[in-house]
Amino acid sequence: MYHIIVNPAAKSGRGRKLWFRIESELIKRKVPYEVYFSKQAGFVIKHVKELTQNYNKENHPEPLKLIILGGDGTINETLQGIDDFSRVEIGYIPTGSSNDMARDLKLPKDSLEILNTIISGKTRHVMDIGAVSFNDGRAPRYFAVSSGMGFDAAVCVDVFTSKLKKALNKVGLGKLIYLAIALKQIITAKKVSANIYLDNNEEPIHYQKFLFAAGMVHKYEGGGFKFCPDADHTDGLLDICVVGNLPKVIIPFALPASFAGKHFIFPGVDSYRCKTMRIEVSKPLWIHTDGEIEAPTKKVEMTCYQQKLHMLC
Repeated sequence: MYHIIVNPAAKSGRGRKLWFRIESELIKRKVPYEVYFSKQAGFVIKHVKELTQNYNKENHPEPLKLIILGGDGTINETLQGIDDFSRVEIGYIPTGSSNDMARDLKLPKDSLEILNTIISGKTRHVMDIGAVSFNDGRAPRYFAVSSGMGFDAAVCVDVFTSKLKKALNKVGLGKLIYLAIALKQIITAKKVSANIYLDNNEEPIHYQKFLFAAGMVHKYEGGGFKFCPDADHTDGLLDICVVGNLPKVIIPFALPASFAGKHFIFPGVDSYRCKTMRIEVSKPLWIHTDGEIEAPTKKVEMTCYQQKLHMLC
């Protein structure tokens, strides 16, 4: 039995259209399933939590099999509802506008090809996940792809409210909205300083003019920005991209270069690798997990958990 969660609104309604295609194939192949449609914020977290808890109470010998039709944000919400990752296996059919995890995993473009891999059960692998901890009483939040503090999170805020995103998605140019808003955010960013602590090192890396820091499990975020080209989603480490002390005249050149992972040639764009990163900033900044926005804060800690997420694709 497969439990399928569909985000029908993903990529301006593409999720619903793709589900009809998937459903026809499941019926044709007589694959047992139950489907649930995400209709509002918080639905996926609540439903996955109830689903996994009930499944475990029934003492099933096999892990719960979930199939997610949605974007990186739907995967992110799914993670928040899982208590025991060893008891859940996830198949992912991307329907979002970013699909950064699918891009890094090199999933096929054909959704039926992905479905076939999932239900064949022949392809299984385990991925790292990250977690963000706050110092203000909020519960930690998992991420599958990346978490960022600063400008990249502010970009997510603007993209979420942008009317242009929907129009560009319809013609397959959704990633352009990320680039346009990113340039605007960088140019208008106010001065903030930051101290960054890696693992157990109590000597901070100081940035007088901090723009953002991204802790990444996968190579891409924001619809194809290759911020961490050497990221390995099985090594138990976060790859870090930090931008600070960078002259604004260089930014219009450094940002497009990140699509090819060539941005580290610019001074002020730095890379690190660690299991845990702590960030302390002088003013509250937005933070995101897989593009899902959290309220601004001045201090966070990001941690990588090795080979935690069991995937069927």
